[in-house]
Amino acid sequence: MAGPTILESALRVDPDERQLPQPLVEKERIDSIDVLRGFALLGILPMNIQAFSMIRAAYWNPTPSGDPKTADFYVWLFSHLLVDQKFITIFSMLFGAGILLMTGRVEAAGKSPAALHYRRMAWLIAIGLAHSYLLWSGDILVAYGLCGFVVFLGRHLRPRSLLALAILFIAAGSSSLLAYGMWPALQSILGHLFTWMPRPLSPAAEIAAYRGSWFAQMSARIQTSIQAETFSFVVLTFWQVTGLMLAGMAFLKLGVLHAKLPHRVYWSMIAVAMCIGIPVTLYGTLYTFTSDWNSLYSFAIGTQFNYWASLLVSLGWIGAVMLASGNPALHPFTRPLAAVGRMALTNYLMQSLICTTIFYGHGFGLFAKVARVSQLAIVIAVWAFQLAFSSIWLKRFLFGPAEWLWRSLTYVQWEPLRRNSESAA
Repeated sequence: MAGPTILESALRVDPDERQLPQPLVEKERIDSIDVLRGFALLGILPMNIQAFSMIRAAYWNPTPSGDPKTADFYVWLFSHLLVDQKFITIFSMLFGAGILLMTGRVEAAGKSPAALHYRRMAWLIAIGLAHSYLLWSGDILVAYGLCGFVVFLGRHLRPRSLLALAILFIAAGSSSLLAYGMWPALQSILGHLFTWMPRPLSPAAEIAAYRGSWFAQMSARIQTSIQAETFSFVVLTFWQVTGLMLAGMAFLKLGVLHAKLPHRVYWSMIAVAMCIGIPVTLYGTLYTFTSDWNSLYSFAIGTQFNYWASLLVSLGWIGAVMLASGNPALHPFTRPLAAVGRMALTNYLMQSLICTTIFYGHGFGLFAKVARVSQLAIVIAVWAFQLAFSSIWLKRFLFGPAEWLWRSLTYVQWEPLRRNSESAA
């Protein structure tokens, strides 16, 4: 008789687990991490909205959507230099840090966190699959859950070892991408491995699908989701995300994310971003234009500049947020960000609900009709809504609705949701 599957093992509950430490209460939270998570969550939207509203090619390449002298081009360039891969890098690092925080609390109580962690990742994968196949194919939750299975094993490593492993994993993703782009033999091998996967839709077919009904969208959404969770995951996502999560664990252990290091450390991170990260990204962009956006060059070589430079720009953003978090005068601005960060899963899914309603055919059907400049106005409106909504919600409830469901499934009991007089004190 066959043994239990990995998913079944992860979902199995030991009666003793009900005695494990419960989710963090407010007084135990690290405010600077919540602020940074909220900042990163909002920061991914300027790039994600391009994926929600435009054909896939336009996300990477600005030329299909207009003349590179227009305002739309400069919106793309600004996003590419300061946003593209930068905020998802921070978000991935924080996910690794969150794994370390959760498992550390369990181990401090003298318990093994393995079953709890794997069950938590299994439910995240389930949520991500529903998100990916029913709503939006740009999902990152499935990748986070899968990479989280691996990252858990490195939680006891020293910061230096974690950073070394992080660099190795990130470099492996870079090398894999370069090898695929440069070696026709590897393209052929991987092509045979994924022959069952549908070919990419033409722009016209993609537009028709996403302007259609929810059922009409399924062909495009399923096709893109399968590609993201198989080919893209194997070639790039696994290596990059796993490395970033390990780096996040290291930064947590080094105290970088607590906003308590000397200010010169954070200013140095900002200087590295401005003096190295942004110029390297810009150079790579200009160099890609000289190749006329040749698909092979752009995919294999042109992306390498931003792939590596985004790490440095992300450090600059982290440094800036840590300085802001440690400044009491800025608390009126950082507290709403912390609220967004505490409800990151809810707000992430909410962004998909809002944007698919705006751009897809089951809503207003504006797919491929909204210029990048106008997309920014939508981004700002969503930011304002989520900042206000998160703050108001957390005055009445302990968790965001998605966080509450995820926690309840993880701990196999209905967690309290509504605040009482004691929790509000």
